Amino acid sequence: MAWIVLVVAGIFECAWAIGLKSSQGLTRLWPSVFTGVTMAISLYLLSVAMKTIPLGTAYAVWTGIGAIGVAALGMVLFGESREWMRLVCILLIVAGVVGLRVFSRSSG
Repeated sequence: MAWIVLVVAGIFECAWAIGLKSSQGLTRLWPSVFTGVTMAISLYLLSVAMKTIPLGTAYAVWTGIGAIGVAALGMVLFGESREWMRLVCILLIVAGVVGLRVFSRSSG
């Protein structure tokens, strides 16, 4: 269950990063509110997952999900680069996140 919570926390991390971009430096009210709420949810869920999953693993997976998700969303929503080397780097992050899950000793 802790791993599911961690994945959801990572999804909320993606949401707040996109909200932060949309808030234009926290100068737009509703995107800023969205950013704050999703940030709080993400951090809360991360803290719940860390009750079971080791700190280093949980934090690395959380940031990895965020990095992968935001990079993908940046390409789709904001027309960011889709160069093949960038995609290879994203795949390396995916491999790291999967590896942390596979080799984790937590029972979550």
